[in-house]
Amino acid sequence: MAPYLRLRQRTYGFREHVMTERTGTFEIRKLEASGEKPDADSQSRFRGCLLGGAVGDALGAPVEFMSLSRICKHYGVSGISDFVEFHGRKGAITDETQMSLFTAEGLLRGLVQERHEGTANYAEVVGNAYQRWLRTQGESNVHGLDPLLQDPGWLYGFRELHAQRAPGRTCRAALRDATALGAPALNDGKGSGGVMRIAPVGLFAETIEESFELGCQLAALTHGHPSGWLAGGALAVMITALRQGATLPDALDTALDCLELKPDHGELMAALELADDLAYEGSDPDLAITQLGSGWMATEALAIATYCALSAKDFSDGITMAVNHDGDSDTTGTLAGNLLGVIWGEQSIPAPWLKQLELRKVITEVADDLHACRQWSIGPGAASAVFSKQIWAKYPGY
Repeated sequence: MAPYLRLRQRTYGFREHVMTERTGTFEIRKLEASGEKPDADSQSRFRGCLLGGAVGDALGAPVEFMSLSRICKHYGVSGISDFVEFHGRKGAITDETQMSLFTAEGLLRGLVQERHEGTANYAEVVGNAYQRWLRTQGESNVHGLDPLLQDPGWLYGFRELHAQRAPGRTCRAALRDATALGAPALNDGKGSGGVMRIAPVGLFAETIEESFELGCQLAALTHGHPSGWLAGGALAVMITALRQGATLPDALDTALDCLELKPDHGELMAALELADDLAYEGSDPDLAITQLGSGWMATEALAIATYCALSAKDFSDGITMAVNHDGDSDTTGTLAGNLLGVIWGEQSIPAPWLKQLELRKVITEVADDLHACRQWSIGPGAASAVFSKQIWAKYPGY
């Protein structure tokens, strides 16, 4: 199949990006914007990705099931623009952030397994992590895939992660009914629950190809429709490309290149191209998001987040745009926060939001571990046996 080709110069809001023709190899070029470009270092991008996603989750959660007209009636003509009381506190996270943390934990435990045993089945280890998340929600696998028979690890002990805040039915059902760890879900789900938790893959993967395949694979653990799991791969690729220094339009093109090589990509590709066109045209956000959908489907959620990130003047602008609409506001807020956070770094997130964010220190620590893990000296021949044991205690390799 011919590579996905596009050649253009486009202006999105205040930023100008020059696009180049694709060659079919997933090469990422760093492009300089003609407008302001924040100076975010690598660690700041990792933190910004996960903290930004959690902030978007917390901002959007109180209005998740509200129409835009109702949001504006309740919070003013501009909609919700700051944290409000939700589940007894401001800045409360939901299953979007909970499952993202367990995704990250599973990836880190997979790396530990690989360093100790020479190989790792990442889908299986992350599937085990998702079973721990299922336990936090008061449910368990009907076939006895009980991860708590082994060390539950560090993350499971945080009581905030045991809060039940409208966890997705498809995720719970797929994990409850799974017959083997790492096996794809036997359903036709294409809701946003598959893509909402995949950003850590984009931070963890070393190459674009690895990012795409692993993102697809992990989303497919709960969502069996191609549109559901391809969205996971596309998000992971954008995060990896952005982390490596690409602009968002270039990262989006790289994700489209990857999608072009997979069957059944049409629905997601059409949604992302529409998001791209609407951002380029400078469409009114309310009208543009209405065209893109409500966010309940993975294709819609990723398209809305991409449009908002392309159109954003800054982090706050993009996040408030992403949560004020009819539909799945916490998921679209999460995904937009992931994208904007990795672009502009932790320093772009307003300090009052970070100060109030639930589990901020835990999220930051997980981001830092994802950033550092490739340099860990662990397993046989480790430089420090003590450090190796400490990492195993935190992220047991199974």
